[in-house]
Amino acid sequence: MYNEIDLDKIDISKEPPTDEPARQYYFMAKCREWVREFEKKNGRRPCFFTQTFGCQMNARDSEKLTGILEQIGYVQAESEEADFVIYNTCTVRENANNKVWGRLGYLNTYKKAHPHMKIALCGCMMQEPEVIDKLRRSYPFVDLVFGTHNIYKFAELLTRTFEQPGMLIDVWKGTDKIVEKLPIERKYNFKSGVNVMFGCNNFCSYCIVPYVRGRERSRRPEDILEEIEKLARDGVVEVMLLGQNVNSYGRNLQEPVSFAQLLRQIEKIEGIERIRFMTSHPKDLSDELIEVMADSRKICNHLHLPLQSGSSRILKEMNRQYDKEQYLALIAKIRKAVPDIALTTDIIVGFPGETEEDFGETMDVVRQVGYDSAFTFIYSKRSGTPAAAMERQIPEDVVKERFGRLLKEVQKCAAERARALTGRVEKVLVEEVNEQDEALVTGRMGNNFIVHFPGTEALIGRIVNVKLKECKGFYFYGELTD
Repeated sequence: MYNEIDLDKIDISKEPPTDEPARQYYFMAKCREWVREFEKKNGRRPCFFTQTFGCQMNARDSEKLTGILEQIGYVQAESEEADFVIYNTCTVRENANNKVWGRLGYLNTYKKAHPHMKIALCGCMMQEPEVIDKLRRSYPFVDLVFGTHNIYKFAELLTRTFEQPGMLIDVWKGTDKIVEKLPIERKYNFKSGVNVMFGCNNFCSYCIVPYVRGRERSRRPEDILEEIEKLARDGVVEVMLLGQNVNSYGRNLQEPVSFAQLLRQIEKIEGIERIRFMTSHPKDLSDELIEVMADSRKICNHLHLPLQSGSSRILKEMNRQYDKEQYLALIAKIRKAVPDIALTTDIIVGFPGETEEDFGETMDVVRQVGYDSAFTFIYSKRSGTPAAAMERQIPEDVVKERFGRLLKEVQKCAAERARALTGRVEKVLVEEVNEQDEALVTGRMGNNFIVHFPGTEALIGRIVNVKLKECKGFYFYGELTD
């Protein structure tokens, strides 16, 4: 839609529309007038810099912010020394928050020398009331603060920062609204993330996501299919379907549609050659979805299935709604249906009350499953979650020692899985020229392993056959073949 809209034809002397997304295009047109005045005064267009913290959902949101800014007339900068800086924040772990506070200290110094610059903060971290309080007290130089629920209002909020001085805060507790057809500027022209749903209803006891992302809201299947069809026409060959729990997609729609049914429809879209998705919750992974994965020609042989802990007792404390035996039975069912599937996972070490016996159960699952890769985390206490108030928080030295053992075991299993692929010919989507060696290109197999092999920039965006010559643990060196 936005490719068909000429902002110059929008009459900004009238009152803004009430319907979305027309209202936001009105404010984009207003912002463009400010950009033109800036350009007349300074002999250049204003530049912006976006820094994304956190998950692929955040990365997709940043593409929306970038699309709006470029539609307005901003140009992208390579660093924070820009006219407009926006941090799209994460709050899953405390370390993510600390990174933002650190960068704001730097921006404060820069803004004192460049008082015209604007600073915006958005994303999950902004949904926490204590964060807003701290911003008001200690970071008054920030111009705009908004959260996860009203990102579609970015142009409207930006207009207000041009019209009034001081910090503008617009954070919502929740929403049932999904606004379609706003600008998006993709990072890659050959692959793209696609939101299928927003929010989460699971309330795992350690996780703050349901509190900052809100309840589950599924996009209409026709809107998703229309977006992917357009992406295919634009040359995209791989899509990543995104949601906090894609397996529960469609349950809140007026006419419920399962995630498996949605995948069947996406499979039919010409031009799309690869389909990925994340994240899957084990409790909602259906036999129907496994069947679709087994039958599909386009769904990648890769499933990210978070474990979090191998202890049934700890899983109950985490409110994960499955136990160790159910998880292992699910893995066996998946491997029977899709023998070559690559399995990756998330694991938390040091959850409150975790004993050595509980940790041993986690190690046992890692050995039994033989993951191709795992994201391993030390438990991070997040205020506002049930786990934060639990007794028997684990001493730091104990957690670090267990974390080291887990990491070693995960690496051992992953290396064994990878070595078994050596000598095979695999299809690889070429993504970029190798950063360390310009004679090589880097691509990704369907199972998500990285491959480096001799090639040129002309291969980027193509799916080619590569023979895996040498395994380096988590990646391969290969050679192009017929």
